[in-house]
Amino acid sequence: MGLTAEESVQHQSATFVDYQTHPDRYAHWRLTIEGPVATLTLDVKETGGLRPGYALKLNSYDLGVDIELHDALQRIRFEHPEVRTVVMTSAKERIFCSGANIFMLGQSSHAWKVNFCKFTNETRNGIEDASRHSGLKFLAACNGTTAGGGYELALACDEILLVDDRSSAVSLPEVPMLGVLPGTGGLTRLIDKRKVRHDHADIFCTTTEGIRGQRAKDWRLVDDLVKPAQFAEQSKRRAVALAALSDRPNDAAGITLTPLARVIDEHGYHYEYVEVHIDRSARRATITVKAPRQTPPQDIAPILTHGARWWPLQMARELDDTLLMLRTNELDIGTWLLKTQGNAECVLAADAALMQHQSHWFVREVIGMLRRTLARLEVSSRTLFALIEPGSCFAGTLLEFALAADRIYMLHAEDEVQSPHLYLSPLNFGCYEMVTHLSRLASRFHQEDAHLNALQARQGHALNATEALALGLVTSAPDELDWDDEIRMALEERASQSPDALTGMEANLRFSGQESMESRIFGRLSAWQNWIFVRPNAVGELGALKVYGTGNKAKFNWERV
Repeated sequence: MGLTAEESVQHQSATFVDYQTHPDRYAHWRLTIEGPVATLTLDVKETGGLRPGYALKLNSYDLGVDIELHDALQRIRFEHPEVRTVVMTSAKERIFCSGANIFMLGQSSHAWKVNFCKFTNETRNGIEDASRHSGLKFLAACNGTTAGGGYELALACDEILLVDDRSSAVSLPEVPMLGVLPGTGGLTRLIDKRKVRHDHADIFCTTTEGIRGQRAKDWRLVDDLVKPAQFAEQSKRRAVALAALSDRPNDAAGITLTPLARVIDEHGYHYEYVEVHIDRSARRATITVKAPRQTPPQDIAPILTHGARWWPLQMARELDDTLLMLRTNELDIGTWLLKTQGNAECVLAADAALMQHQSHWFVREVIGMLRRTLARLEVSSRTLFALIEPGSCFAGTLLEFALAADRIYMLHAEDEVQSPHLYLSPLNFGCYEMVTHLSRLASRFHQEDAHLNALQARQGHALNATEALALGLVTSAPDELDWDDEIRMALEERASQSPDALTGMEANLRFSGQESMESRIFGRLSAWQNWIFVRPNAVGELGALKVYGTGNKAKFNWERV
């Protein structure tokens, strides 16, 4: 008998993390809504750490705080379409946020630190994704000192206001204080987004006390300074002005994000449209995404009636939860096999509805959810192999599931009736951007117009293995005699290789072509932080992260590597 989502936490080990929550259970954030403005107030409960052994002082955060933030942002997107601006502020006096809790980082495993940074990166990238695509604007109302990850949260917003009280500063003190890098995009956003000069950024990132007042504004570290007496009113004024730029509706009913029905047992995770089977001896998980059982609604009225149970949204939420669960709770499972099951025509019908109503606020948010979930899949440090077999439905949106993989294997069956097929839809040509802001097809074929035009011409066609191979959509098309052996050998070979080397290789090969701020954060900043997190200068017995708060001084190996 499996466990429900509510029961699962009680039956798991102390390391188990559940990403599902609800505002009624928030310990660290308060969400209030006034007309077009939502305010997320950070009021971290010191004793509310996700794990024992540290106190979340000075509005510092751990993974649990960011899980609540992710949930709150999702609810604003879907449950409150009237919201056009989100204000981030603090309930603490003279402190906005002091960043990731240092004692939590000091006692955490390497994998925990890296996964924590990756999730917070994705949450902040999601803020910018919503600003770029959904008409949501974000204002950081920094009513006190804003340090480290707290400033990185502010950097993810469209505008930053800093209280001008002669003491509140913004800072990224990780290098001089902890011997590590700002872990959630701070360095990249300073240069790429805020357009801070290189020399100014160099001083800023090596100064523990940070920058305050007019200098912070002159260096583009903040957008404006406001005296304490005017801070609340000016924050409200700017929030309303940002809201005027949005096209989100002011009179639409929201869609309630009901809890996911998830069962966990010894075999894996089980949802309505996503099934995960874990083979621990082989260190792999098979993730099967299922098509809708019947043709989804095409008109907007029944789509809204379905709400959170509309297949594209429910499937995306289940898949997103799956990826987070596997990444955090199943570290030894290094290979994910990606499969689909069901009627491709039903998937294409869902795609047609997404395409037809893409300008509607709800459908636009669903497309955004799918875009962010597929991007989360790609930046996961796991080997991804897609298997296209009889009964598969890799069509349109679900073809993106395969295109995210490192390799795609498609069975070549002699019997055309039994042969699997894949299908292209208009959504494959730009709706689901990668972190590079390219479509997966554009990235796969290095933006070559001739190839992309040939694929455009085959939209809606049932492509068998021979055609898919000729078009470059699959890696290999073994016949029925060779299928089992080729897949087995590929999986065994992969499982025998170094996980560290594979992680580095996969991340370097997946994202061809242009770079974006997001791809630099994941591909450059995260890679360096990953390395620094295992160096003795940071985490050795006398490393800066380990001795912080003890009164001892870090001892560095002075060699440059």
